[in-house]
Amino acid sequence: MKKIMIISDIHGSYDDLKQVISLYNKHHCNQLIILGDILYHGPRNDLPEGYNPKKCITLLNQYKDEIIAVRGNCDAEVDQMVLEFPMRSDYLLYNIDDLTFFITHGHLYNKDNFPPLHKGDVYLYGHFHVPVFEKEGDYYKLNPSSIALPKEGEKGFLIYENHHFVRYNLDDIPLNNYRI
Repeated sequence: MKKIMIISDIHGSYDDLKQVISLYNKHHCNQLIILGDILYHGPRNDLPEGYNPKKCITLLNQYKDEIIAVRGNCDAEVDQMVLEFPMRSDYLLYNIDDLTFFITHGHLYNKDNFPPLHKGDVYLYGHFHVPVFEKEGDYYKLNPSSIALPKEGEKGFLIYENHHFVRYNLDDIPLNNYRI
């Protein structure tokens, strides 16, 4: 059985990433989904505390066989040269527990350019740095927020297991529970 942690918008914050990886291990997760914006803070963001992309590279590469990642608007071709897992796709389809996850960053596929989804599909995205869990029609929209630079609410991540999502803050306190 898979236990998946879902994070987004690291923006090179080693301190926050290190804390999240510690929780990844504590929760005995076996897959890490990264919804883009991995190393660079971006021109519209201030530098996050603990900004150290080189240390982020080293830490993430230790988990390369457990990572599924998509490209964010702050990710560049050069990032793929140092990261030892694929991260250049704009979106991925991932099937687990009879569910299809449409995994994307959110800068290309969003409310203004929504992807074609089917009944029961789960749309996972980041980019906006705001936590979301909504059922819209026959599908679900989830955004874990940013682990480094939330624009609303707390820094957070999701853990998925057997049709159940839990959103946590970085102090490992469950904030929301969702069953689909």
